[in-house]
Amino acid sequence: MLVVEDEPSIADVLTIALRYHRFEVMAAGTVRQALALAERTRPDAALLDIMLPDGDGRALGRELRARRPELALVFLTARDAPAEVVGALGFGDDYITKPFNIDEVVARLHAVLRRTRPADVLPQRPPLTYGDLELDDVTYTVHRDGRAVRLTPTEYALLRFLVRNGGRIVPKEQLLRHVWQFEHAATAESTVVETYISYLRRKLDALGPPLITTRRGVGYGLATL
Repeated sequence: MLVVEDEPSIADVLTIALRYHRFEVMAAGTVRQALALAERTRPDAALLDIMLPDGDGRALGRELRARRPELALVFLTARDAPAEVVGALGFGDDYITKPFNIDEVVARLHAVLRRTRPADVLPQRPPLTYGDLELDDVTYTVHRDGRAVRLTPTEYALLRFLVRNGGRIVPKEQLLRHVWQFEHAATAESTVVETYISYLRRKLDALGPPLITTRRGVGYGLATL
């Protein structure tokens, strides 16, 4: 997987998350670096920012696709005008706008690779478990006590982050940064965590004892096993 992003903080988040999901990741911050890496490593897919310091990510995508027609191309950019999206999708495989949810990015990459390389086997990962809760990062499904729990992508990302942190209390600000990509938690934004925690509680508590705990003024976690 080739990640081309000139903002170091975003590149780090993408690289860490994709490696966690068993992708082999090479990161570049410029068109020149990306072309050199692609020539040496021959990646299966490229995740490209459009606005790069030494060129346009769409032109880079065309060049990469010309060199390797089977390469999967996904654009990740702040540009969301319909003309921009349509133009990029004319030769690319997907288009994700910033700010993004990292779990959605991973899910979209898996979907693109299933379309472009249907005969290949994607990276396998064991389910995440916590007590009677099981999250499958391959199918993005959740079960509690063996029964399916229907979650939205954001609900899944929030629950997954809580599960990965076990019984620890996760500060609200950290949830905003990781799940919603909010760098600075404004008053209006801060209510989104409470809202989605309530959604999760309603769905999970219907199948067993209360699972999510609250530390007032701090954040949220999962009940100690």
